[in-house]
Amino acid sequence: MRVLFIHPNYHSGGAEIAGNWPPAWVAYLAGYLKAGGYTDVIFVDAMTNDLSEDQVREKITTLKPDIVGCTAITPAIYKAERTLQIVKEVNPDIVTVLGGIHGTFMYPQVLKEAPWIDAIVRGEGEQVMLNLVTAVDQGRFMADRNCVNGIAFATPDGKVVATPAEPPIEDLDRITPDWGILEWDKYIYIPMNKRVAIPNFARGCPFTCSFCSQWKFWRDYRIRDPKKVVDEIEVLVKQHDVGFFILADEEPTIHRKKFIEFCEELIKRDLGVLWGINTRVTDILRDEKLLPLFRKAGLIHVSLGTEAAAQLKLDMFNKETTIEQNKRAIQLLKDNGIVTEAQFIVGLENETAETLEETYRMARDWNPDMANWAMYTPWPFSDLFQELGDKVEVFDFEKYNFVTPIMKPDAMDRGELLDRVMNNYRRFFMNKAFLQYPFTKDKLRRKYLMGCLKAFLKSGFERKFYDLGRVGYWGPQSKKVVNFSFDKERRIDAQTADALSRVDDGWVTMHGPKIEMKRRKGDENFEIAAKAMACGGGTEQLTEEQQAATEARAS
Repeated sequence: MRVLFIHPNYHSGGAEIAGNWPPAWVAYLAGYLKAGGYTDVIFVDAMTNDLSEDQVREKITTLKPDIVGCTAITPAIYKAERTLQIVKEVNPDIVTVLGGIHGTFMYPQVLKEAPWIDAIVRGEGEQVMLNLVTAVDQGRFMADRNCVNGIAFATPDGKVVATPAEPPIEDLDRITPDWGILEWDKYIYIPMNKRVAIPNFARGCPFTCSFCSQWKFWRDYRIRDPKKVVDEIEVLVKQHDVGFFILADEEPTIHRKKFIEFCEELIKRDLGVLWGINTRVTDILRDEKLLPLFRKAGLIHVSLGTEAAAQLKLDMFNKETTIEQNKRAIQLLKDNGIVTEAQFIVGLENETAETLEETYRMARDWNPDMANWAMYTPWPFSDLFQELGDKVEVFDFEKYNFVTPIMKPDAMDRGELLDRVMNNYRRFFMNKAFLQYPFTKDKLRRKYLMGCLKAFLKSGFERKFYDLGRVGYWGPQSKKVVNFSFDKERRIDAQTADALSRVDDGWVTMHGPKIEMKRRKGDENFEIAAKAMACGGGTEQLTEEQQAATEARAS
């Protein structure tokens, strides 16, 4: 029984400007399958190797798999669908499987536009994939796909079926990833010119922000034994020569006690590896006295969710304390030798030239080492997407990549929005390149920052940054002729929309017996804003009681 995993060849000019990122999903799935007795697992990274359709076809023909699995975040969904179509063109008897967050919640639409997909794995994939492979191996799967929990599929007459959800894996330390399946010489982090890895520290989130779906996808918040995570990192460093890693979690600091244990274990083993995280402003302020410990453990880069100036025009966000918290968190990190990156969300409907200028002034005032202006992207499976309703005009999911303006502000067109964002980047990094980075006293910080500048300039010269080459942006003179090439034929029809509204039926999470995707109106918009503060400097924290409950569930 041969299983072939393929990472689809999708590029957008976003995070990949810093290097090639190793697809961790393959390592975790492959390790789990091999522990379950299925050792003939092969991986083809079509994205990193930039494989054409003909090259992918040749790989499939040569390898002769029994099952082919792809993953897809929202912008990669069409590439994944096409990859699995090629599989069926090579051999219709190969079982085709799609995983990832987009298929998990958008399966009615995916199965309608890609009927050649035999199964969509919903949510956490390890146990579901093992059950599916076992069913194929025993000859049960195609005869009765209902025998596997946690999947969706289309019957021969076109009816879409979702089987009961598979329970989440309570003990994540049961999963031993097979990192050896990856081509490690291909995954280089440009700022440090070292191999990079993206291991898991925890899965899920105890909060339910309406614009996010991590909590919904993983269904339960589970955190690993910090020593086991460091065991994994030690394997990556010593066996695969990894010199930098980024924790995959949205907020690894949320469980304070476990994160401290993780840092202490890294210090104890002295692996000589640097690393980065994403986290919230409030966690940094909470852990002010611990920042020297974090830095000693190798933490060098922290990306912070901060603000969107257009949001600040709402009463819920227009608080001086929030702005000061952001500024203070950035300064605390810098004082402790940690590189800071401020994340700004732009492109909301109430975005204006003034609010974009305000984010630039914020960035200069707060003075983070780096700043990132990401286009607001309403995930089609998030509660907020339902609330936006007909304000969403673009349903070409390939463009849902944080660099393409999906929403059109009322006060400007998309070309002007892109131009003003580029103007912010130009001014910010010109100042850093000539007046700050070269004169940073801390040698390690200076080396790291100059490496980041190298990655930024490289992607700019290659016209890959922000997808500028593809959309035809060459500066302010081209803002009127920028072409985002939206596929206007892609829509969500009424029947599919109705089916999508029910995909969470029976999808049990730690947050309640079921999630109801519905449109919110009136004052509920302010509830959404209040929840959003949690990811941008708000007040929600994981209490000691919640941390204890999490540990109790895991024990």
